Amino acid sequence: MKISVFGIPEISPGKHNIKDEKLDQADKLVKAKKKTYAQVEVTAEDAALESDAIIASRDAKADLILRDLDFVETRLGRQPEEKEKLLLDKMKTVLEKEEFISSLGLSAEDSQLVSGYGLLTIRPIVLVDKAEAENAGAMLVWAVAQSGYISFLTVGDKENRAWLIKNGTTAWEAAGEIHSDIQRGFIRAEIIGFNDFIQAGGETQAKQAGKMRLEQKDYIMQDGDLANFRFNK
Repeated sequence: MKISVFGIPEISPGKHNIKDEKLDQADKLVKAKKKTYAQVEVTAEDAALESDAIIASRDAKADLILRDLDFVETRLGRQPEEKEKLLLDKMKTVLEKEEFISSLGLSAEDSQLVSGYGLLTIRPIVLVDKAEAENAGAMLVWAVAQSGYISFLTVGDKENRAWLIKNGTTAWEAAGEIHSDIQRGFIRAEIIGFNDFIQAGGETQAKQAGKMRLEQKDYIMQDGDLANFRFNK
């Protein structure tokens, strides 16, 4: 996941760990050689078009809106086809109200239509004030959550680890986040819900209590799921 930062010098570009309380709790219950947080890549303003989300100071809000409004008005001036014009008009109305395009809740079809536009406020945007900006770690955690991302966990042996995925990701897609070979040879996923894991006091105890489920490719991953993917090598 990439997050672009506008007007917040407290967050430097580069890789940043995402503090995960669920992973911290799991690490206390399951022994492993190391604990690995999920990471996001923070980029500067000039890479915003490649980002999944934006964190901006409240002072930068107007600039983000004006950039998109300028583009939309320029595009409308080129007399686009009716379908595109209707969508651009909706965007123009929202932007003139000093709101982000993301508030429109665009359909998949509309999102595809404007995918090449280079709009900034079509992305999730988290606005922060000066006090919030001083806690960069918490701000990144908040931005990830607001952007519709969750995490699942893999635990035991060499590593306890959190993996970032978009909310709505299937077990098959989540397997691919670990390795393409696991996704390619996917058989099924062994899943323990996070609350069941905590209440049982660990992975082994949860299995003994019958809390492990065997899920197929289309299972929708839940935040904090402990997952083990069975696959053909």
